[in-house]
Amino acid sequence: MSTSKLSAVLALAAASSLLAACAVGPNYQGPPNAAPVSTGAGHFHRAPEADAAPAPPPSRWWEALNDATLNGLVEAALADSPNIHSARAHLLSARAALGESQTKLLPSGGASAAELSARLPTSGLGQLTGGSQAQGQSQVESLNLYSASFDATWELDIFGGQRRAIEAAAAQAGGQQAQLDDAQVELAAEVAQAYVNLRDDQTRLDLARRELTLERQSLDLTTQRRQRGTAADGDIERVQTQLQQLQADIPPLEADLQVRLDQLAMLTGREPGALDAALTPAAAVPTPPAATAIGDPAALLRRRPDIREAERKLAASNAKIGQQVAQFFPTVTLLGDVGFSASDPGQLFRSTNFSALGAPSISWNLFNFPRIATQVRGAKADRDAALDDYEQSVLSALQDAEGSLTRYGHQREAVDALVRAQASAQRAAVLVEGRYRAGVATLIDLLDAQRQAIDTEQSLAQGKAALTGDYISLQKSLGLGWS
Repeated sequence: MSTSKLSAVLALAAASSLLAACAVGPNYQGPPNAAPVSTGAGHFHRAPEADAAPAPPPSRWWEALNDATLNGLVEAALADSPNIHSARAHLLSARAALGESQTKLLPSGGASAAELSARLPTSGLGQLTGGSQAQGQSQVESLNLYSASFDATWELDIFGGQRRAIEAAAAQAGGQQAQLDDAQVELAAEVAQAYVNLRDDQTRLDLARRELTLERQSLDLTTQRRQRGTAADGDIERVQTQLQQLQADIPPLEADLQVRLDQLAMLTGREPGALDAALTPAAAVPTPPAATAIGDPAALLRRRPDIREAERKLAASNAKIGQQVAQFFPTVTLLGDVGFSASDPGQLFRSTNFSALGAPSISWNLFNFPRIATQVRGAKADRDAALDDYEQSVLSALQDAEGSLTRYGHQREAVDALVRAQASAQRAAVLVEGRYRAGVATLIDLLDAQRQAIDTEQSLAQGKAALTGDYISLQKSLGLGWS
């Protein structure tokens, strides 16, 4: 390649480097102002109802329930769940795609070597002598050619289309990271809720069996009274009906227990039945802490993975506009090839056998402008849709948190009322028992009072389970649980 041509190529490369800071399309300015920022709201409106503190909340919120078994289940799920493994694999794939996009800014090329052997026929005419014609004779000549070459191409990203592609790939990788974080948030909450449901079913099953025992005692007593003539057949049928109804309530609870056990096994990446031995012994439903830290709305919007995913999608769609706009401009590619060729392999790499080729190539989609304009409009529409989705995700997150605070706060009030009701029922049962021992009340009165106490205890247990469930929903709405 001549010196003038080489200088032209180098000048073109230098010019492209000067333009490297330029990229067509809109520059991403970050997400729009979130609702708490734009309105000046620095606190949750429903926080007073839940008696929640604005302190930063802990990410490992389940540890505040003080249940070692639950802690172990959540840790096992985050480590072994196939859903988490799948989300991590998608993240690695997105990062690999980003790396591939980045390599497109660099030259690409390769090396080749070849040996060519050929046998070529030659023909000649003999000279005429002595008045006679000589026969034509054929000969074969062998030719060998050896070559080694290196070629490269470099598409100059003068107008930034490839850099916009890298920007979009980086945003998509960030979105996959947010999806992994969101999977951890969802999984921690799902494990905790399944565990609470398991312990609630165990408590309800124990209370149902206790109530069934009282109902059997009531049936025996009513039967004795019927034999003495102080009770009618209808009384026996009524008690028998209640007993059968209680008996019918137990099998569904037992089935639910097995379903909860298998659900927890699945969530922790184990086969059904793997957790039966560890979780079958009954235990109480864990209770939320007295004080709950929730932070502020601005921190919520930065923390929630679904909002971060929506923001990354917005950034990616903005970058894709520049990708499409870059098609309006010409593409410049530098081509180069250097090599050696000789008929003798021993002389292949001599300077006299060296050859070089270099040239720029320019292509321009002049006749595709209408199609490109349509693609640009489509990319802008996608960006606008991503912006709307982001704003909707912000509003949904705030509504989710405020609603969770409301439910949690009112459920705490309900549990307080149930605690008072259960205490009253227990006191009433104690009073009736004293009257029974004094001969003033009958055994049926005592059994009824004890049954009422069990009913209120069951209502309180269900209320506490619902309170813990609302606490779990609150932590999920705050975007907690990922690391």
